[in-house]
Amino acid sequence: MALINTPEAAMRLARTIIYDILLYNKDKVKEGIKNDNIFELLEKELKEGFDLYTSRTDPEFAKKTNFYNNAVVDILIKKSGNIESDIW
Repeated sequence: MALINTPEAAMRLARTIIYDILLYNKDKVKEGIKNDNIFELLEKELKEGFDLYTSRTDPEFAKKTNFYNNAVVDILIKKSGNIESDIW
């Protein structure tokens, strides 16, 4: 399988991985936002997701971009703005 080396494909892969994490961990996301410990609660899932992302993208390309972390913020954090929390 060819490794991803275009911004569009890498962004799509990162967002897909993070949406899957959200889909299968809705309770953890809600609890993590509410208690401001989302990264601790999803540490294993986010690491597995990052490992998958880096295994599917060209190593040099992955080093130069921040698509995975951007997807984490855009999908897990920003989309959870409706959850009551002291962090907002």
